[in-house]
Amino acid sequence: MNIDLSVVKQPFFIGVAGAGMSAIAQYLQGTGMQVSGSDRFFAAGAANDVQQKLEQEGIQCFVQDGSGITHATDLVVVSTAVEDTVAEVQKAKALNISIIKRSELLALIATTKKTIAVGGTSGKSTTSAMLFDILEAAGLGPGIISGAGLVSLIKQGKIGNAKVGKGDWLVIEADESDGSIVQYKPAIGLLLNVDKDHKEIDVLMDVFNTFKQNSAVFIVNQGNAYAKTLSVNGDHDFVSADTANAQTVGYTAANYTQQGFVSRFTINNHPFVLQIAGKHNMENALAAVAVAGHLGVSLDVAAAALSQYEGIYRRNQVLGKKGGVWVVDDFAHNPVKCAAAIASCQPVAAKVIAWFQPHGYGPTRFLRNDFVEEISKTLRPQDEIWMSEIFYAGGTATKDISAADLINDIKAKGKHAYFVEHRNDLLQQLRSHFTDDCVLLLMGARDPSLEAFAKEVWQQL
Repeated sequence: MNIDLSVVKQPFFIGVAGAGMSAIAQYLQGTGMQVSGSDRFFAAGAANDVQQKLEQEGIQCFVQDGSGITHATDLVVVSTAVEDTVAEVQKAKALNISIIKRSELLALIATTKKTIAVGGTSGKSTTSAMLFDILEAAGLGPGIISGAGLVSLIKQGKIGNAKVGKGDWLVIEADESDGSIVQYKPAIGLLLNVDKDHKEIDVLMDVFNTFKQNSAVFIVNQGNAYAKTLSVNGDHDFVSADTANAQTVGYTAANYTQQGFVSRFTINNHPFVLQIAGKHNMENALAAVAVAGHLGVSLDVAAAALSQYEGIYRRNQVLGKKGGVWVVDDFAHNPVKCAAAIASCQPVAAKVIAWFQPHGYGPTRFLRNDFVEEISKTLRPQDEIWMSEIFYAGGTATKDISAADLINDIKAKGKHAYFVEHRNDLLQQLRSHFTDDCVLLLMGARDPSLEAFAKEVWQQL
C-alpha cells in the first residue's frame, strides 16, 4: 500500500486504547497530525483512564459506533484484532478511506527516522526504555514507540509508551508474535534472545533471520544459544560473563549481585547500578549499553542514566511491603519470563509465592511442557507456584486445557503447586502460606484488569 505519511492530516485509530495502537496514535499526534480514535472499552458517560490520557494529548476519542470517521478522515488504522465486519471498517470502505494495519504504519514511521528496532522473545519493552533513557542522557533527543509505559513518563500523567524526540533517532519494539518484525528496515537491529513463545524455534529463527537481513547494523546477544547463530557484528555484540566466548565480543557484563531489589554489576569492568531486580535486567541493560556504545555514548553516561532508570509498567513493579510480605506485579507470561521473574525475587526474601494467570487456551497448550520445566527448575524447595484459570478473551478457542493441568504437572515434579480457579479467592487461600519474610509475585499479561487486581491484592493484604 502506497501511503505518504507527509500528507496525512487526520488519521483515525480503531482500537486506540490498545498498548500498541495508543503509542502510535500519541506519536503521530506529537508530530502535528490531528488524531482521533475509538475503542470498545469506551462508553458514553463512563470514565476511562486511557481515554482521559489520550484526550489530554489532544486525541479525540469516540465510542465504537462509526461516528468518529468522517469525510475529513484521511487514514484509518486497525490492529490485527479488528475484523473487516466491524462497522467502522465498513464505513471507511464506503467512504473510500485508506485502511492500514498498525504494524504497517509503524514500519512507515520507522522510515522517517534513524530507527533502532529492538527484537527478541523477552525484554523488548525494558531494553527499549533503558536505551531511550541512555540516549536522552547523552543529549541525542530520541523518540520512542513502546509496548509499555515508562514510569518516568507515566509520572507526568501520560500513558508513557510514546514520545516524539527532537533528534534523529527513534527506538521501537519489533514484534515477532505477529510477524510484523520482518517489515522493518532499521538503521540498527537489536536481537535480545530467541526462546519458544508464540511460535516454534525454527519459525522464529526464520523471522529473526529476515530481521537480520533487513538491518543495516545487527547487534546480537551471544549469550543466547539461538540468537548467537545470527551474529554478524562481534565488535558490538554483547554477552554475560558466564559464556565461554565472552572475550570475543564488544560488551560483556559480569559480577552480578543483588541486594533487595537493587542490582549491581559491571560492563567492561565499569560499575553499574539498577534500581530493579533480576539478572535478566542486567542483560537488558547490557543490550542497551551495546547499542548506545555503537552510537558513541560512553560507559560513564550510560551508567549514570541507568542508575536513575525508573522502570516500566508492570515489569517487576514493587507495590510495597506489609507484615513481612512484599507484593510485586509483573507482566511475565511466557515460560522464560515467568522463570526470570521468580528468580529475580528469590534474593529478596526467604520464600517466594508466585501466582500466574495464563492467557489463551492455544498458547497455554502450546507452551505447557515449557511452563512446567522452566518454573519447576526455578522454584526453590520452600517456594510455591499458584495459578488461576486461563484468561479467555473471547472467540472460538477449544477449551481442552486448564491451568490446573500445569499445576498437576509441576506438583508431580515435587514442587509446591496450587490451583485456585477464581483469582478473587486467591488472597484468602494464601494467607496461611505467608511468612514474615516472603514475596508475593503476581504474573500475567493480555488481561487489562490485571493491574487493578494486583492493586486490590495489595490493598487487602
